[in-house]
Amino acid sequence: MHTYPYLRAYMAGIVAPTVFLLIGLTVFVIARHVYRVDIPIERAIVFPMAVVPNLWGLWNMLYLALRSHRHLPIGLHGAILPVLLVPAGVMLAQALDISFVTPKLAATMSPVGFIVYYLVWKHLVGFFNQVVGIE
Repeated sequence: MHTYPYLRAYMAGIVAPTVFLLIGLTVFVIARHVYRVDIPIERAIVFPMAVVPNLWGLWNMLYLALRSHRHLPIGLHGAILPVLLVPAGVMLAQALDISFVTPKLAATMSPVGFIVYYLVWKHLVGFFNQVVGIE
């Protein structure tokens, strides 16, 4: 299977965040409508639902493109992605007046994000890359 490697890289990259976001959205909808939990996240849910999976797919395509020039382990490559996502998320939260997302919170949680992204990229995205035959 040597056709369309970048398309396969994109598809392998979007699987993990799409599944996590679907599970998260399901939990949110149940909490919001069944248990009447007032969580002001509706205004910001579009960003992670639309941008994050697509960015993961593009990031995996970049990993494939750079692999021949410089081999950076996939976990480290994935751990760099929060450098783009965290500032964009904080700016969106400030623009939408979501008060619980602050630059201080983002700075505090960034090390956790780097570790989580490293592990997800190393184990899940790496696995999906092997499944589609690009790793």
